[in-house]
Amino acid sequence: MLKQLGFSIVRAAIKALNVRGDSKDAELDEVVDDLNEKDELPSQDESKLDNLQEQTESGDVWSQCFLGAMYYDGKGVPQNYSKAVKWYRKAAEQGEELAQFTLGAMYCEGQGVPQDYSKGMSWFEKAAEQGKCEAQLNLGVMYYEGEGVPRDYSNAMSWFRKAAEQGEAEAQALLGLMYSNGEGVPQNYSKAVKWYRKAAEQGYAWAQALLGSMYRKGEGVPRDYSKAVKWYRKAAEHGEPDAQFNLGGMYANGEGVSKDNSKAVEWFRKAAEQGVPKAQFNLGGMYANG
Repeated sequence: MLKQLGFSIVRAAIKALNVRGDSKDAELDEVVDDLNEKDELPSQDESKLDNLQEQTESGDVWSQCFLGAMYYDGKGVPQNYSKAVKWYRKAAEQGEELAQFTLGAMYCEGQGVPQDYSKGMSWFEKAAEQGKCEAQLNLGVMYYEGEGVPRDYSNAMSWFRKAAEQGEAEAQALLGLMYSNGEGVPQNYSKAVKWYRKAAEQGYAWAQALLGSMYRKGEGVPRDYSKAVKWYRKAAEHGEPDAQFNLGGMYANGEGVSKDNSKAVEWFRKAAEQGVPKAQFNLGGMYANG
């Protein structure tokens, strides 16, 4: 459940470089442009990589961070997690939050280093204290699940809240879940709905499914099957399996929509294909009963 590094660490480094405007060297700018356009360096531009490596050796934090990203993704160089760790560590030790977060994730995943949740948490804390919301989310998850540390709902909620207040949708959904379940705080369905809605309105499918269930059960909001269907549909169309199952149930029962067994079967099938046992059972029953 830890926040993953994303489809491209190089993309994250490019974004950070572009946002901060900290690329002070023309050669690094050209490397960024080449990777931005092609995801790889043309063979004739190996001299640019040599110059980038020289900058990293001289202690330039962004060159270190960017070279680490290249080795992590295998863009412009052969993929090598050990070398990625080397350069991310150098940048992280200079206080670069993206490098600290990534190094923490690599320790947790055992990429280029032996898996070590304690060291992963240490680097997440450094990034989180600088406001890196993905690191705050991961710390919350580690405390929530007791991964590498004793389970501690109070600390989990503290870190989820920090990330949620920065707009991190997954943290918002998890904060809502803790309020809904009364984990670390008194159960409060209204606050659960508040945080589910914030995440749902950002398009986060799991939160949309959870918000749909709050409307279906009338928890924290007046029961409203039509709104339940609305949120289930949004999540289901993004492939959320529980929402697909629940939307099938709404069609099967005629709740918030006209009863329609063919649409119920359609959504049960989608959920069943993703391994939802109750959907598989319901689908089997509907086929057996014609």
